[in-house]
Amino acid sequence: MSEPPSGRPPRRAAAAPTDKRGLFERLVEFLSPGPDSTRELLATLADAEQRELIAPESRMMLEGVLRMAELSAGDVMVAAPRMDLLDIDAPYDELLHSVIESGHSRFPVYEGQHENLIGILMAKDLLKLQRSPDLSLRTLLRPAVFVPESKNLNELLRDFRANRNHLAMVVDEFGRTAGLITIEDVLEEIVGEIEDEFDEDATAAENGIVTLADGSHRVAGDTDIALVNRVFGTALPVDSFDTIGGLIAHELGRVPQRGESTQAGGLKFQVMLTRGGAVRWFKVARQAAASPDVRA
Repeated sequence: MSEPPSGRPPRRAAAAPTDKRGLFERLVEFLSPGPDSTRELLATLADAEQRELIAPESRMMLEGVLRMAELSAGDVMVAAPRMDLLDIDAPYDELLHSVIESGHSRFPVYEGQHENLIGILMAKDLLKLQRSPDLSLRTLLRPAVFVPESKNLNELLRDFRANRNHLAMVVDEFGRTAGLITIEDVLEEIVGEIEDEFDEDATAAENGIVTLADGSHRVAGDTDIALVNRVFGTALPVDSFDTIGGLIAHELGRVPQRGESTQAGGLKFQVMLTRGGAVRWFKVARQAAASPDVRA
């Protein structure tokens, strides 16, 4: 006995998706297929800039986005020996001095040993201790976020945005602190270096040397030693190092800290700003000549 026919209309087969592109567009794609690799895509961007289809700044940002996808937290982080840390047991005046000298807005805080990180302190939160001296510094700490060295920068940036966090501690495969990374470090891979108050007239000094009001000079850490010799009439060695920052760090045996000064070639070099474990700016002045002995 056959079943009665259903009242519903028969189901039609799903229609194949239609290609809305015109014949000309499909022909162009057939003759000139799109890039199949990152290298080809970068070449395409360069060609687009040459044909003035995109601005140079746009090309640089797009290239930064592409290259960032190949980088990890370990590639961009500030290494552990170069981190500015705060001791939870340090006096308030010492903490305040460290915050002012470094100029950062966030600091990893340790207890006992540097490896024992117990949280992150916001510089602005430190001011709360002035109004309430009895307030415990521990109550002001925020949880530290830890990420592996292999963390992809794309994923890290997404996490920063989702969690409204601006700093993460980077750990190696053994769980030891390898360094730290900030959202600024990640963004700089896209937009280039984010300038600060020390960079206001950097574009005005193409050679990286700026004359200050007191007659001294501000010299970028990556300035060629040969240029420093030419400007100041010195004879600093140029055989082993190319930049003045590399030479001064070698003379000290370490990367100098902000505010620290040393002398070389008859010049006094005072560190104005460090970033990422390297000196960004020196304040350079000539050493005062020793007064000759006056004898009767």
